[in-house]
Amino acid sequence: MDKFTKLTGVAAPMPLINIDTDMIIPKQFLKTIKRSGLGKNLFDEMRYDDDGQEKPDFVLNRPAYRQAQILVAGDNFGCGSSREHAPWALLDFGIRCVISTSFADIFYNNCFKNGILPIKLPQEDVDKLMADAERGANATVTIDLENQVITGPDGGSVSFDIDPFRKHCLLNGLDDIGLTLQKADAISDFEDTRRVAQPWL
Repeated sequence: MDKFTKLTGVAAPMPLINIDTDMIIPKQFLKTIKRSGLGKNLFDEMRYDDDGQEKPDFVLNRPAYRQAQILVAGDNFGCGSSREHAPWALLDFGIRCVISTSFADIFYNNCFKNGILPIKLPQEDVDKLMADAERGANATVTIDLENQVITGPDGGSVSFDIDPFRKHCLLNGLDDIGLTLQKADAISDFEDTRRVAQPWL
């Protein structure tokens, strides 16, 4: 998993509430177990018409937001079914941070496991960042995880809270496998001891 330390990028505004995981990555794209290649189908039904052509009004199809790395979203982002493909699709598109007033619990947890930083903020702070994001190409925002600060295009800043363990994992690029591998020596010692004490296993 890639480390998340400081991110400076364009923020795209998505003020819709209750953006569920089927909107993020529709069910027909869940056949794969690969984490790559899903970005092209992110928000598929909102991005494309029935003929597969881009809808020019959708935010991520607009030139200013095609390289967006941050989403500023409405309340209850990531609700619906518990598909891990949702953060996979966001990450494959290039989104590393989602800001909202609230997230569905399973989606929120899956983000951390995949290197995406979900930030919960009060409505007034989300409204300010949403207004910043609506500036288009000028909507450059910096997320400083170490200091837990978001800096907007005018230099104004907003602080955010995060669980210390999750912060540690993101800063060091540790997913569940990475955390386990940190204990590789202890695991090997245990296996060696058990092999001697219980050779029949």
